[in-house]
Amino acid sequence: MSSVSFDYIIVGAGSAGSVLANRLSKDPSTSVLLLEAGPEDKSPMIKIPGAFAYFMYSKKYNWQYNAESVADIRHGQPVFCPRGKTLGGSSAVNAMVYIRGHRSDYDRWEAAGNEGWGYDHMLPYFKKSETNERGADDFHGDKGPLYVSNTQNTYPLNECFLKGSVQAGYPVTDDFNGPQFEGSGYYQFTIKGGERCGVSRGYLTPVRDRKNLFVECEAFVDRIIFDRDSDSTEKTAQGVEYTQNGQTFIATARKEVILSGGSFNSPQTLMLSGVGAKEELAQHGIDVVHDLPGVGKNLQEHVDACVLVKSKKKDGFSTSPTGLLKMLPDTLKYMTSKTGNLANSITQAGAFLKSSPEVDVPDIQMHFVPLLFDDCGRDLGLLSGHGYSLHVCVLRPKSRGKLSLRSADPRAPIKIDFNFFAEEEDRKVMVNGIRVARKILATEAFDEHRLEEIHPGPAVESDDALLQKCKDKLGLVYHPVGTCKMGNDPMAVVDSQLRVHGLKNLRVVDGSVMPSLVSGNTNGPIIAMAEKAADLILNPPSNTSAVQESRKTEDVHA
Repeated sequence: MSSVSFDYIIVGAGSAGSVLANRLSKDPSTSVLLLEAGPEDKSPMIKIPGAFAYFMYSKKYNWQYNAESVADIRHGQPVFCPRGKTLGGSSAVNAMVYIRGHRSDYDRWEAAGNEGWGYDHMLPYFKKSETNERGADDFHGDKGPLYVSNTQNTYPLNECFLKGSVQAGYPVTDDFNGPQFEGSGYYQFTIKGGERCGVSRGYLTPVRDRKNLFVECEAFVDRIIFDRDSDSTEKTAQGVEYTQNGQTFIATARKEVILSGGSFNSPQTLMLSGVGAKEELAQHGIDVVHDLPGVGKNLQEHVDACVLVKSKKKDGFSTSPTGLLKMLPDTLKYMTSKTGNLANSITQAGAFLKSSPEVDVPDIQMHFVPLLFDDCGRDLGLLSGHGYSLHVCVLRPKSRGKLSLRSADPRAPIKIDFNFFAEEEDRKVMVNGIRVARKILATEAFDEHRLEEIHPGPAVESDDALLQKCKDKLGLVYHPVGTCKMGNDPMAVVDSQLRVHGLKNLRVVDGSVMPSLVSGNTNGPIIAMAEKAADLILNPPSNTSAVQESRKTEDVHA
């Protein structure tokens, strides 16, 4: 078993890991190993924005997780949980929507004891990460690796949605990431020149030729290697053991091991390495390195429900023979000029609205799509019809789920229990959100298009019936967070420097450290968090030890 040594080992080349690899390898005297379980991002489909749905079927580039079955959700079928499995992680397979969330999301983190994570602290990192097509201003940057562009509206139905929102009495905004968060409008996207600009293209590709950066794909990390510091009772992360091409390797870290595998894989790696709730680890015969009960807990996700309406017209997208035939000119247009439908995401318009007048900050997000969309686009029968969908998600869910191991086998997928709608408030917001969607879709703006509502269906009116219909076609917006949460309470996994409590030389940097979900898509926030994490690693604050010391717990050994 061969062994090599680096200053930093980053596990996972996704939205956080690729950012860290770029920033930490800037100093040529510092060596960085980036390990990615998936393959190189060589598929031409990754570059094509309109090919988003392709990855819902790909086992090569998608982990294709499934949540645990729940009897009254999707008729007992498991909810599909796609996650990117290649360089760029989920930024290589997502819908490319660039959203930051609301100021209050980050201020809430800081108020909970996470110093330095408030909105005013985070805004400079959002600006640092982006080159916005609109140019630099108080909210946007123009020199960052991530290109953020306006969408080109390619479907007439999008204008119907925006007009309908106004007719229903809701505001309009021209920048969800600017001074006015609330309203309907067009999203911005991580698209440049008609091609996807995820973190692989933005952060990793430009620096792949650095002599001190080593990128290994199809390298599956089995466990973190720990050793006791001779001057401390704490265990120290020494490196990782990983498998590549059937061979096992050990890589040691002179400075730090950084987990950036995402909200499913990072906690799984910790637990397989003996870091987690001791009772749960014992069930699988895993030797306990450190009893940390919060690992895998606090799972949050943007639960999604929809209103589906058949259309009189055929100017949206459909997989019917005529619909696919209409795509041929667009395919040629994209191949010759990188323009047209394929150069844009299908999710062009949306909104952040209040589910009721009593709400202070928008608590629902909407994605409008000019097609009949359910089950991540895998319901091809539905997709072959002509219509449109308005998807609604609960932005700040109160319900909390958890992850747990199936076995001590690193290849066994993690058990995912979202525990959706455990809290009454989430049920209320979801039902009220569907009513808001119906209100918009019932406006004059849609009169020329509207046939019948096929889901939830015109006869479904009561709160209980609406909620059950939401559950029947329940989906996700692919934003799992919180399973290695940042904080200082007994269930926190990392401190405000993202160092794992009670262990040395080990950090987690990805969406799993979010204490609570942000009000919107998570890709942009995770990139900004990784930018901040790189600063914390390279320029550590001088007064951070007291926080870490206050949360030390006694090591538990097998």
